[in-house]
Amino acid sequence: MNAFTYHSGVLWAEELPLSEVTADVGTPVYVYSKRQLEANYAAFAEPFRDLAPDIFFANKVNPSLAVLQTLAACGAGAEVTSAGELERAIHAGVAPGCITFSGVGKRRDELTAAVLAGLAQITVESLEEMAMLSEVAAELGRPASIVVRLNPDVDAQTHAKLSTGHKETKFGIEEAHLDEAVHLARTLPGLVFKGLMVHVGSLLTDFSPFRVAYQRLADHVRRLQKAGLSVDRVDLGGGVGIPYDGQTMPPFSDYVDLVQEIIAPLGCKIAFEPGRRLVGDAGILVTRVVRVKRGATRTFVVLDAGMNDLMRPALYGARHTLMPVRLPPSTGAEESRATERVDVVGPVCETADLFGEAYELPSPRPGDLMAFLQAGAYGAGMASCYNGRPLVPEVLVDGSSYAVTRRRISVAEQMTWESMAR
Repeated sequence: MNAFTYHSGVLWAEELPLSEVTADVGTPVYVYSKRQLEANYAAFAEPFRDLAPDIFFANKVNPSLAVLQTLAACGAGAEVTSAGELERAIHAGVAPGCITFSGVGKRRDELTAAVLAGLAQITVESLEEMAMLSEVAAELGRPASIVVRLNPDVDAQTHAKLSTGHKETKFGIEEAHLDEAVHLARTLPGLVFKGLMVHVGSLLTDFSPFRVAYQRLADHVRRLQKAGLSVDRVDLGGGVGIPYDGQTMPPFSDYVDLVQEIIAPLGCKIAFEPGRRLVGDAGILVTRVVRVKRGATRTFVVLDAGMNDLMRPALYGARHTLMPVRLPPSTGAEESRATERVDVVGPVCETADLFGEAYELPSPRPGDLMAFLQAGAYGAGMASCYNGRPLVPEVLVDGSSYAVTRRRISVAEQMTWESMAR
């Protein structure tokens, strides 16, 4: 489905004109579609129904409590990477037994919280972490179920900052040390070895890196099984991308076939950690044109949203589809507008505050509402108050109604978080 569509020239979210949201909440504002979230979860889970996998939503992708609550109601667990994300997931209604804890830098207090909570699994990413977790679990007298993250040394063929599966990254345990890791996982006190995990990166639009990584994972699982070791589960991580502005990618069914071919025959419980695939196209960022600055060779459209509100273009060179909330009429009494090629920027005092060059838009005017699509992943979660700006609000639309799920945090309120030096 597509929750964001035009009706009589006006962009709607489900059954609600976006202009109604902005009239109340203002801009910039993130708007999510509950129905799109539900449809995305079903589209991911249904093809794997016969495998009965665990599906842990990667909370870092969108930590909104309302989003977490919606996906939990669909059946999703949570993949967390900090004690803060763990606290948010539980608060949103995710049962601790449906949560997995990932990340290379878990502190002792975070491991303690994870063990006490009784999580489904803790993903161990180094021998040093395994030793610390064993100490914590033994001291608490509470067993910790773990999976060992394999670094398969696979080029994810994605942005360098999104690639996690080759040996130069900080993630996972290299193949040369895997046997030692499995031995320790099975013999150290307080640990319950459940299986192996692999995650090669984010925003993969070519499934060939998955094939290589999963094949290497499957080879290790069969080798361990042949040696008489029990491997109860394999966690395949996340990383399946979505098409951004003008991109194409193979059908999701190709990924499903790959999992069925390589992983299903192992006879292990399968887990996934999808993120962007569930929320990416379920959210948009609505913003307003502040001014149009015309130079000798370039025209800049300055928005009231900045890189502090949507970091991906500045951080990754990402490009989001940008659409006017109200299409200008092509004919009739109102003046139509020609299409114009413009560079779209924000108000933040950084050259990096550039959303994209050469956008083809109906000639923009101050006050026009615009919407960045595919903004539900790594948007609001990465937002900040840089340049003394209010923290962007979030709204969840359900049919013809909506709820403000995070209000705009004013600068005055932000200053209450601080105190003057005496």
